[in-house]
Amino acid sequence: MKRSARDAYTRLHASDGTVLLHPERPAARYRPLRAVKAFQALIKDKEDTSLVFKIFESLPSNDFMPRVRDLALSEQGEMLRSTEPSLPEILDDHAALRRTPKGSLAHAYCDFMESEGLSAAGLVAEAERLGRAKYPDLVQWFMERSRDTHDLFHVLTGYGRDALGEQCVLLFTHGQSPSQGHLLIGYAGAANIAKMIKGSKAPVFGAVRQAHRTGKGAPQLMAQPIRELLARPIDEVRAELRIPEPSQYRECHRVWQAEGIDPYDLLATKAKTDEPALLAA
Repeated sequence: MKRSARDAYTRLHASDGTVLLHPERPAARYRPLRAVKAFQALIKDKEDTSLVFKIFESLPSNDFMPRVRDLALSEQGEMLRSTEPSLPEILDDHAALRRTPKGSLAHAYCDFMESEGLSAAGLVAEAERLGRAKYPDLVQWFMERSRDTHDLFHVLTGYGRDALGEQCVLLFTHGQSPSQGHLLIGYAGAANIAKMIKGSKAPVFGAVRQAHRTGKGAPQLMAQPIRELLARPIDEVRAELRIPEPSQYRECHRVWQAEGIDPYDLLATKAKTDEPALLAA
């Protein structure tokens, strides 16, 4: 970002005085080698969410600040900041969420998080493991809201936490908020899956491309009033946000199961296919 543009962003602020870009916030640095190394480590340990944050930090988007400005300084952004200052507090209050009608997004979200042993606070903790400094600006709000809606993407799109499901969610997210980090993890991750299970007829790339298209065609989720969406029927929310059935992803699961492959344990599948070669050696 040019110095003149950066200076201009530091002079913009919301109606409550919160500055768009804090002058002490370090300028983003483009570090592709760091991103590649983090991705290689992520392949070995997909549960290490901190590596995902490192990849995104290393591949900053050129249009990130314009997107922050357009949402944070809009009437919608002002409303979201005043009514939903902390999404983790809303999302982790399962008792309140369970009081919504059956079939709501809230019930589906609670079912997903509880079955996976996840919490919004846990995702916050993963991000804070990096030790990044926080600044009282709208960039901080934007980044945190983007982070805190990640698991809602899983629930709304129907993509699970298996390896392919995570790639699909990342490419859906790229459609919503483009960044090279999403592209790297999404498509390189899909290529790694296809490499691990050679010969499978599952449409892996069809699945990630469908997720990418869906993300591009859907309204930006983080710009929506999350509390209101949670109380509504999940099918109604999906229709309004133009999120169709993840047909290609589900076809991958169907094909893999028919081929004797566990979609949730591809590493074990790879180990089994490698075993004869290891014994022959």
